[in-house]
Amino acid sequence: MTALRRLGAEAIALVLAGVIFLIPFALMLLTAVKDPLQSADLDFAWPANWPIVQNFMEVIEARDYVLLRAYLNSTILTVASVALIVVFAAMAAFVLQRRVGKVGRVADFLVLSGLIIPPAIVPTIWLLQGLGLFKTLPGLILVEVAFGLSYAVLLFRAFVAAIPRELDEAAQIDGCTGLALFFRVIFPLLRPVTITVVLTSSVAVFNDFVNPLYFTPGDDNATVQVTLYNFQSQYNTQWNLLFMDIVLITIPPLLLFVFFNRKIVAGMTAGAIKG
Repeated sequence: MTALRRLGAEAIALVLAGVIFLIPFALMLLTAVKDPLQSADLDFAWPANWPIVQNFMEVIEARDYVLLRAYLNSTILTVASVALIVVFAAMAAFVLQRRVGKVGRVADFLVLSGLIIPPAIVPTIWLLQGLGLFKTLPGLILVEVAFGLSYAVLLFRAFVAAIPRELDEAAQIDGCTGLALFFRVIFPLLRPVTITVVLTSSVAVFNDFVNPLYFTPGDDNATVQVTLYNFQSQYNTQWNLLFMDIVLITIPPLLLFVFFNRKIVAGMTAGAIKG
């Protein structure tokens, strides 16, 4: 009976997951391949005609090919932000795990605060203006790094705890200290959790909508999520083009999740167990 109940619960969970995730995805795909008149109904009706290429080209050519520029900006933003997050978070986690004390406890509190306290938009804008980085891609990269660092530090620290201190001492005896100790000895051992941080942070940065909207207004530094505004206005929304845009910007994160889902789960589970 226990096995049957467990099987029934798992079946119900799968059905609910399918309803929650697959039905909205199906609606998005159907609306993206409809004409403007039929897409305004926002229903599951089968398309009367299939203007797929026309919708695709209109989305690409909108506002002087802003989507292509947005893809380039999002790629640069994601690669730079994730690289900095991985390096800084791994180094911070190693130091916090190895040097326990009053300063370490204060640093732990600050890391947790980064997860709990919501970001302040207006002070961040003032800071970026003071640095001359407001409305620039480097400024947005720093914002993404600052907001994503706390989560990455926690993942890295749980994994660093599994690395014995004797390994550090052996490397120091061989003359390996400081940055050389970290990058030659410790960092290669963090590969499983590094993959997890890279994938989760990449999806988070690429899908970020709020930060690019506030910190890089305008078309020059637009990211893919901000292009959703291209097909919305106060009085009219082009639903077929809007959903086609959503399909195009959903493809990269979806592919990452499909192909690397096991690595994400394995990295997070290993860090949790070893921590």
